[in-house]
Amino acid sequence: MSYRAEYIWIDGTRPSAKLRSKTKILADGAEPPIWGFDGSSTNQAEGHASDCVLKPVFSCPDPIRGGSDTLVLCEVLNTDFSPHESNTRSLLTEVAERFEDQQPIFGIEQEYTFFDGARPLGFPDRGYPAPQGGYYCGVGSDEIFGRKIVERHLDHCLAAGLGISGINAEVMPGQWEFQVGPLSPVDVADQLWVARWLLYRTAEDFGVSATLDPKPVKGDWNGAGAHTNFSTKAMREGYDAIITACEALGEGTKPLEHVSDYGAGIDTRLTGLHETAPFDQYSYGVSNRGASVRIPWQVEADQKGYIEDRRPNANVDPYVVTRRIVDTCCAALEKAGQV
Repeated sequence: MSYRAEYIWIDGTRPSAKLRSKTKILADGAEPPIWGFDGSSTNQAEGHASDCVLKPVFSCPDPIRGGSDTLVLCEVLNTDFSPHESNTRSLLTEVAERFEDQQPIFGIEQEYTFFDGARPLGFPDRGYPAPQGGYYCGVGSDEIFGRKIVERHLDHCLAAGLGISGINAEVMPGQWEFQVGPLSPVDVADQLWVARWLLYRTAEDFGVSATLDPKPVKGDWNGAGAHTNFSTKAMREGYDAIITACEALGEGTKPLEHVSDYGAGIDTRLTGLHETAPFDQYSYGVSNRGASVRIPWQVEADQKGYIEDRRPNANVDPYVVTRRIVDTCCAALEKAGQV
């Protein structure tokens, strides 16, 4: 007997990388080996030296094909087995290992928008639907579009064993969200990439596309983000560490350094409107969805918990956002002796 292994990787497309995948047939019981691909077709190599290497780093059951078939997430390496320049996972693993003793964990809220052709799912052929108001967490065919796809995607994520923790309809018609975590930095990023692949693949079966565009419709419509919830052991045990982390994210040039790595087109979404802070201003506050970083009300009440960085775009690279936050916050907590 044989099984199908779907090798998934992140390409070199800029400013936002794309997911690629292809199938390898393996003998029953065989572990997915290192494989390769043509990097000249994925913006990762020149034609005269086009070979790139796929190194499996995470696998799970393939819920679409079923049986013993498997999804295999891979890192991209050069042919000398050094990390390819597009391989942001390798940079995260170094930082995650350095601060492993602080036990950082993440929950990422992935917003996305379904499109039917050139228009968001649920938008009329001409003009616009009713203004925002009833769509968020709504119910009914007059306000909710794409639920069958969303439920199928949720089923697939659960069958794959991913750490998905919830779904909800978002503020604009055809806009939805799923959450992955709480998980370690590397695990949450790996599983979010696989969940994204499953989203695209599931929508494909319905003749619909899914986009992570941070501002899919211009004008008075909410953008799409990837709100990133974060804590360390010290933050889960005391409020002083919460404040230290918030202050560290706003120190010196950190705000702009982070925002520059939080997804292409971030200035179109972080405008100060639609539950966002301006991209070039940093703020934090309790229960404030207009701040860069929100401290949930129950965290202040409990004097411990987590923070939510509301700045990352829907199209953010989860390997990059987790690395940035761990590097900044854990270094500050270490310096303050709050570990």
